[in-house]
Amino acid sequence: MSEKHPELNLDNQLCFSLYAASRHITRLYQPMLKQHNLTYPQYIVLLILWQKDGMLIKDIGERAQLKSNTLTPLLKRLEQNGLVTRQRDSEDERQCYVYLTEQGKNLESLCACIPSQMLKQTEMPIEKLIELKQLLDQLVVKEVHGK
Repeated sequence: MSEKHPELNLDNQLCFSLYAASRHITRLYQPMLKQHNLTYPQYIVLLILWQKDGMLIKDIGERAQLKSNTLTPLLKRLEQNGLVTRQRDSEDERQCYVYLTEQGKNLESLCACIPSQMLKQTEMPIEKLIELKQLLDQLVVKEVHGK
């Protein structure tokens, strides 16, 4: 441990705790998502579309906090797997909408058990998880919106 700069101790770093927690949670999701041939980022996009179908790609990217160079191949894969279709706006070719297919819509009910399965795996009381999510939301909103 650096006595000269204790602020550089890894155990004191918020960024490392967030990084490790994020990796841990993503690993917990993997076996459940693998059953449906999904990656975690694909699951995020589907969660967005299950909430509101027929969104512009740029709006999905903003909501998922994914850049175009990550989102485009992800959507292409979802389309190849028959879960979404992409459709250009007839009045403005630059705008592209993403719609769930019937298969994509049906997948929602198959994935509905994932959140409760995740809760069981965390072994934390639900109140603590809600509090943690609220704190993280505050941190992310502040960072995203520059408040």
